[in-house]
Amino acid sequence: MTDTKSTADHLELEAPATSDRACLERIESNLAIAEQSLQVAQEIERAPAIETTRRTSLAVSVVIPVFNERDTVVEIVRRVQAVGIHQEIILVDDFSMDGTRQILVELARGDDVRIMFHGYNRGKGAALRTGFQQASGDVVLVQDADLEYNPNDLPRLLAPIESGEADVVYGSRFLTNAAQDKSRTHRFGNWVLTQASNLATGQRLTDMETCYKVFRREVLDAIELEQNRFGFEPEITAKISRLGYRIVEVPIGYDPRGFDEGKKIGMADAASALWCIAKYGGRW
Repeated sequence: MTDTKSTADHLELEAPATSDRACLERIESNLAIAEQSLQVAQEIERAPAIETTRRTSLAVSVVIPVFNERDTVVEIVRRVQAVGIHQEIILVDDFSMDGTRQILVELARGDDVRIMFHGYNRGKGAALRTGFQQASGDVVLVQDADLEYNPNDLPRLLAPIESGEADVVYGSRFLTNAAQDKSRTHRFGNWVLTQASNLATGQRLTDMETCYKVFRREVLDAIELEQNRFGFEPEITAKISRLGYRIVEVPIGYDPRGFDEGKKIGMADAASALWCIAKYGGRW
């Protein structure tokens, strides 16, 4: 009789939590995340082994900042691995809330993959700083976690550094085929920011805001970065220019996504970029 009463009391205590709608939604969300994580783990198990082919004599660290990219992060890692120019892939999760973190735990099982987790959302620039600090390669390359940029371009980006022509390489979306970005608004905004940056730094870039940036290790070691969000782009461009490092642009492919697909850059970021150009440019 005592056992029955104890069980009944226990059920009575638990009932309010189970009936709470927010609690049920959290349970459903966690189940969905667990199901997706299991699916990703099974896909990784089934995937054929990737034979890495070194296309450069340099040790290359690929740094990937990640925020709420559960639908694309596995694919982008696989694409980078398939190209095979890297020594290590470092993913820095900036406190994703959509299940990405659980998927990254599965990806970390790869020998060439390292994962860093931020304890709160700090921004892309902060995620890159974390990745740069952990990178051990002679060359550090930035790759976004979405599928806008094609890792097949990576060997082309490394070539000017390997030949000694450049200290830094930017992959330009607009150098030879600006129309591949079908948004005129985006192209115009990028042009304004790039021209303002060029005016401040003396560069002649066509795509200062590009994700694809490749650095010799000593370049990053010489720069102290401050910006936590997308101000990283004009900040590092200005500081590289001030120190006299050589920047070369290489044309790349680009498959843009819209805001409804998860694009995260907005007008506030553009205004912040202009402020960073004025702050770090040195000519204003």
